[in-house]
Amino acid sequence: MRVLRGRAATIAADRERTRTMLARTGETGEPAVRVWAPHRQVAFGRREAAEPGYDRAVAAARERGFDPVERSVGGRAVAYTGSTVAFAHAVPVADPRVGLDDRYDAAVGSLRRALASLGVDAVPGEPPDAFCPGSHSLQCEGKVVGIAQRVRTDATLVAGCVVVADRGAFADVVDAVYGALEQPFDPASVGSVAAAGGPSDPDPVIDAVERQLVGDAATTVSRIGNGHT
Repeated sequence: MRVLRGRAATIAADRERTRTMLARTGETGEPAVRVWAPHRQVAFGRREAAEPGYDRAVAAARERGFDPVERSVGGRAVAYTGSTVAFAHAVPVADPRVGLDDRYDAAVGSLRRALASLGVDAVPGEPPDAFCPGSHSLQCEGKVVGIAQRVRTDATLVAGCVVVADRGAFADVVDAVYGALEQPFDPASVGSVAAAGGPSDPDPVIDAVERQLVGDAATTVSRIGNGHT
């Protein structure tokens, strides 16, 4: 398994590294994992770009110091504050119509074990009117983890985010963005690792999530930039 660590210098370059990782998995059949703290941004789902309030939502993100980008996986907009952790697991597939739920279940299990190792007893599910609502989430004092998938003919990207700290800033920008898109959202639904008794530093969260996603696989590590971020 290939493991990518670190963050590229720009948002565009950073996103390209994940796209390249997925493409290589599709070409070679070798799975890959990347866990990191992305640049400060709001990542919009593809369908949101066609909605009437999209321009207002983009402006709301920029006004709060978050760069707007469009993400390749499904779901609603998600914020990355700088401490928010992202994870991406590229998995080769022989038939993209098979295994969707199994991959979701595996990711939920891995993230739950990772958080448990940090003292956070997260459980499946989410509060009403949560960010990026979906049936594959984890909550503890509010929603902490959201998971989505991007399915290609040769590989799937199981990806998501962990709210580590800064849940006030996270909730504020998501509230403004969802308001512009006329989507329900309750700021009180946002949890965080730190609020649930875990660390506020993203580094131990990155280590724990990577460890669980990799499991017992032999790894080849490539570094992007310096450090965890």
